[in-house]
Amino acid sequence: MATLCRPAVSVPQYVITMEETLALARSRHAGHPQLGLALRLIENTGVRTRHLVQPIAETLAHPGFEERNRLYATEAKARVPLVVRRALEDSELRAADIDMIIYVSCTGFMMPSLTAWLINTMGFRADTRQLPIAQLGCAAGGAAINRAHDFCTAHPGANALIVACEFCSLCYQPTDLGIGSLLSNGLFGDGVAAAVVRGTGGHGIRLERNGSYLIPGTEDWIAYDVRATGFHFLLDKRVPGTMEPLAPALRSLADHHGWDAADLDFYIVHAGGPRILDDLSTFLHVKPEAFRHSRATLTEYGNIASAVVLDALRRLFDEGGAADQARGLLAGFGPGITAEMALGRWSRTP
Repeated sequence: MATLCRPAVSVPQYVITMEETLALARSRHAGHPQLGLALRLIENTGVRTRHLVQPIAETLAHPGFEERNRLYATEAKARVPLVVRRALEDSELRAADIDMIIYVSCTGFMMPSLTAWLINTMGFRADTRQLPIAQLGCAAGGAAINRAHDFCTAHPGANALIVACEFCSLCYQPTDLGIGSLLSNGLFGDGVAAAVVRGTGGHGIRLERNGSYLIPGTEDWIAYDVRATGFHFLLDKRVPGTMEPLAPALRSLADHHGWDAADLDFYIVHAGGPRILDDLSTFLHVKPEAFRHSRATLTEYGNIASAVVLDALRRLFDEGGAADQARGLLAGFGPGITAEMALGRWSRTP
């Protein structure tokens, strides 16, 4: 079976704290009629620090969509190779051993995808398959794992590289003053991650089953409004409550595999916000401690979109992993409202 190996994660050098975020909100939106509510919502995220690709003064400026997208491409080319090299080393493979690259990102646009640049500059074979995913938002990290699993199942012995590149700060819109936008300004951070799914061998999560579920009638709850100034993030106030209808989908996936979703050994899920984790604990009947890795990502990095799942998994590796054959669940949540879910066992023996 395909094995998801140790992810490599990197965050930019510029840091903004919760205190600095709140101070900026107070100074920039002093006359906002719902400023008090926005400040409370930002504080309740539990995000202590976030990392940005630019100093805060430059982040707050808006030089235009063209310049921002140029910066996205420049920063991606500067930062992605490092995590790719580390992910290859951790999986004990070379670039030439990779048969497909899955690149997920929702914070900038490139065509051809960064996958073409990686193939041309990092020693990947010219026949490496490319799968860019741009419109699944935060769920794309889970989707990338699932598509890599599908590919390695369809092509026994093949290997897939997952790359997540998210510069959420490049989507900051100073004219968007809705509560959802103000909350987002204090929630999202920047980060890049990569991981290899090996068709044979490797140490990590031996993937066994995956699935997707979309909550009907919710496609406008998380969305981009694309304008001349770029991507304007739309976040409906109902989004924090989506775990109640998604928890049954997670339980159903486990049931079909003969497992109990409430009785697994580890959980790696996307941390869109603290209520997501609190509600999963409630509706899956799992202790809050089970989501400690996802909560740590949220606290230290903020919501880094599709890279969250990979960073939470990296923290499990850093903790020493799980017992051999321990059973676990991975899940990413995003626009749609969509859940991308996977089940697997921890494998200590390549």
